[in-house]
Amino acid sequence: MRFFTLVAALALLTIPASLVAHAHDHSAMGKGDAAISEGMAQSVKLGDLVLSGAFTRATLPGAKVGGGYITIANQSNEPDRLIGGSSPAAARVEVHEMKMDGNVMQMRQLKDGLEIPAGGNAQLAPGGTHIMLMDIAKPLKQGESIPVTLEFAKAGKVEVQFMVGRANATSMEHH
Repeated sequence: MRFFTLVAALALLTIPASLVAHAHDHSAMGKGDAAISEGMAQSVKLGDLVLSGAFTRATLPGAKVGGGYITIANQSNEPDRLIGGSSPAAARVEVHEMKMDGNVMQMRQLKDGLEIPAGGNAQLAPGGTHIMLMDIAKPLKQGESIPVTLEFAKAGKVEVQFMVGRANATSMEHH
């Protein structure tokens, strides 16, 4: 079962290069994409942090994990750290990273969280650093919104609505 979960997680979090090339192709927008795009125009502010572009991908029936992606800008002179979160849609919310180890893609939890540099930003995106929704309660369906409370070491907690895009979404900017 662990092997299946890992395979499912990797399938959700990796994207073929051919999809990246079409990420900005407006002709590929599906029904309901415009409404999702409008909802993504909003950003959330928590102290000196600005969170924007939050999205996740639709999951297959039976999937137990989902990825969450967001951009976090830190307007402070001090770094902060994304340390985790919670959601009614999942049993656990963790910060993960994917990276190549030789020819093998590995995914692991960042036990100490992810640093958001002073005056900089962190881009959580498919195929890299991301939020992992563990043991999701039900499949994530395109067009829905998933509440996720993110926790930062200094700034505290904030609820962010993660829009659910297509299963192969690379962002919600145009979708």
